[in-house]
Amino acid sequence: MWHDIEQNTDEWLELRAGKVTGSACAKIMANYGKAFGNPAKDLAAVVAVEQLTGKRAASSSFTNEHMERGHIEEPIARAQYETQFFTDVKNGGFYDNGATGCSPDGLAGDNGVIEIKSAIVSIHYARIKRASYDPAYKWQLLFNLRESGREWIDFVSYCADFPPHKRLFVSRLNVGDFSAELGEIEARLYEFFELVHSIKKIIADK
Repeated sequence: MWHDIEQNTDEWLELRAGKVTGSACAKIMANYGKAFGNPAKDLAAVVAVEQLTGKRAASSSFTNEHMERGHIEEPIARAQYETQFFTDVKNGGFYDNGATGCSPDGLAGDNGVIEIKSAIVSIHYARIKRASYDPAYKWQLLFNLRESGREWIDFVSYCADFPPHKRLFVSRLNVGDFSAELGEIEARLYEFFELVHSIKKIIADK
């Protein structure tokens, strides 16, 4: 189910409670094929508690200066993307798929979503030089494709310090090119929710 709501609102935060979302996928996919690391275990505990209470855990909220800059620059990046690609970007809202969900930064056309990342000079330059999406966000991007059911996602890097015509860098990922990785996400989620279930049982039995 898709909810037409704005990110970072109280309603948006509550909808995410007890779910695995795109921003958390990298923690789950780390060390794929091996035991979960501490970041994934900590996430599982938060998800378990949120599922038991039906409320967002205060400890799951986090922000820093880079995230704050991103909130400020995201609308600018979206507007430049619309101009550059001659398209309208609609509110990304929240895709609620039960135990999982995602909040893309926008819906592009009938088949796409976008994910905007505000960057400092060195990181934006590295993305341009690589001529591809930032691998640090690979699992979030693929998870958003999985959850939204859309055909492609544009990774959008924005740096206000660059010359105007180079402030935006865009790399597209098509869902058909990542069937193996999407299968890995599916398998890892199964293991993760088994861990969540075991944590809920421990809480209930103690």
